[in-house]
Amino acid sequence: MKNINKNYIIGGIVVLLVLFGIMSYNGLTSKEEIVTEKWAQVQNVYQSRADKIGQLVKVVKGAANFEKSTLEAVINARARATSVNINPEKLDEASLQKFQSAQDGLSSALGRLMVISEQYPTLQSNQNFTELMAEVSGMENRILTERNRFNEVVKEYNLATKTFPSILFAKLFGFEKKGYFEAAKGTEKAPEINF
Repeated sequence: MKNINKNYIIGGIVVLLVLFGIMSYNGLTSKEEIVTEKWAQVQNVYQSRADKIGQLVKVVKGAANFEKSTLEAVINARARATSVNINPEKLDEASLQKFQSAQDGLSSALGRLMVISEQYPTLQSNQNFTELMAEVSGMENRILTERNRFNEVVKEYNLATKTFPSILFAKLFGFEKKGYFEAAKGTEKAPEINF
């Protein structure tokens, strides 16, 4: 009788471990899929910005006497930014940093374009230019929103892979830490303003 009770207890424990393993695996898989979906949305917004910048470049090219070097910098930065592809299954910190660096280069070049465009009244009065600049500015806000949403789901996923007891199953099934978007280097310092 005692052996039968031991077998039931051991069998019950095994069944509970298997059930918990299945629940952990399904939970981690679900969180990983949400991270992948949010990453796709981040890429979608960045692609929309790149498309708008392409249209903006065409409008600026039509403006007479515009500084060619600034326009070329935007075109080259856009090409670099759109050439960085990341496998959504491998969203590690190094890959995200490379992607972010390319996007930051585009943002910087676009900022220079906006500053220089103020020196060209005919460009400023161009309706297409004004509308595209407003759309690109709106895209920057959407990018920030999507990056924040991405970081939130990455945090949930990473916590699930690091907390006990799901960490045991995360390691067993190969769920790895995902990277975050981080602030660009140098943004921790306030810009100097001289009057």
